[in-house]
Amino acid sequence: MKQETIVLIVGAGPAGLATSACLNLKNVPNIVLEKEDCYASLWQKRAYDRLKLHLAKQFCELPHMPFPKNLPTFVPKNVFVQYLDDYVSCFNLDPLCERSVVHASFDPNCGKWSVKVKNTLSGTDEVYVARFLVVASGENGEGYVPSIPGLDSFGGEVMHSSSYENGKRFENKNVLVVGSGNSGMEIAFDLSNWGAKTSIVIRSPVHVLTERIVQLGMILLKYLPLDHVDNVVLMLSKLKYGNLSSYGIPKPTKGPFYLKWSTGRSPVIDVGTIDKIKAKEINVFPSINNIRGNCVQFTNDKKKNFDAIIFATGYKTTVRKWLEEGGGLFNKEGLPNKKVPNHWKGENGLYCVGFARAGLTGVSSDAKAVALDINAILGHQN
Repeated sequence: MKQETIVLIVGAGPAGLATSACLNLKNVPNIVLEKEDCYASLWQKRAYDRLKLHLAKQFCELPHMPFPKNLPTFVPKNVFVQYLDDYVSCFNLDPLCERSVVHASFDPNCGKWSVKVKNTLSGTDEVYVARFLVVASGENGEGYVPSIPGLDSFGGEVMHSSSYENGKRFENKNVLVVGSGNSGMEIAFDLSNWGAKTSIVIRSPVHVLTERIVQLGMILLKYLPLDHVDNVVLMLSKLKYGNLSSYGIPKPTKGPFYLKWSTGRSPVIDVGTIDKIKAKEINVFPSINNIRGNCVQFTNDKKKNFDAIIFATGYKTTVRKWLEEGGGLFNKEGLPNKKVPNHWKGENGLYCVGFARAGLTGVSSDAKAVALDINAILGHQN
């Protein structure tokens, strides 16, 4: 099967849905392809039960549809999924699911993109031809598990955080969470609440803030320089938590909002994990040195047996697996070559949405910029 359209969007997460909505409002024909069997699969199928948006709702809205005023400031996962359902209905979005992109390349002879797709539902091959190609598969294409000597010898359960739902079945088990970002810290908290004997690996310095401190910082950024805002939130964090380095949680030398802007690394928004660490209900370890059977040895030479290891070690993009030469827009790591705010546009009608490392705020900004640019090009040609 071969089908032509004006804009082809790869990925039906919030980035792809937002882009399609913005294009629909401008009456620009588009098709959205999604490899999973539903849109927003990361939220619907790979997010743990207690997850909620870490930023206040006003910073997480998709284009042209504010959250209802009666929703809580920090929106729970199930409520956000309902918001996405309403978004799909409101803007008449119709992503084609179970379409796995195999290869995409630009044909200079016709000035269009040719995208080969496997229909995993029917087992057939499909080809889509489009004037514009939007990569909206995001930074979280697949879970990343680091290479650790001896991991293959571990006799217990090993999983990535994307498969974690809750800690019910880990009650009374020794569980190690690897990774101290928001997912790792929150999963450790959840495991402890379910009665698991929980430990967490904290390998790198990390900032710890509360939801309200982050919310205040986001508001202050509208009026104050970034370094001033960092100084304020760091002062508030110190008043709240004190010096956490004695608990195995070192603080970065740069401020939290500077790190978010420069590296994409978010501060940890504490949900109660720090109190459990201080009370020794959650043990903190440094990096893993090696694994032998169920015994994990850490870089401080301490050893401990575990029944399960959960890797909250983030994700990596998959775009370089199917986009020929990264389309000139993506580097070898599958991230845009250009820095924000010019990251979203490449050559030959190639765009990306959701790669700014700026969460849903970045998604919304990218989607509107891409739709506006495409519409301007089509209007100029007409």
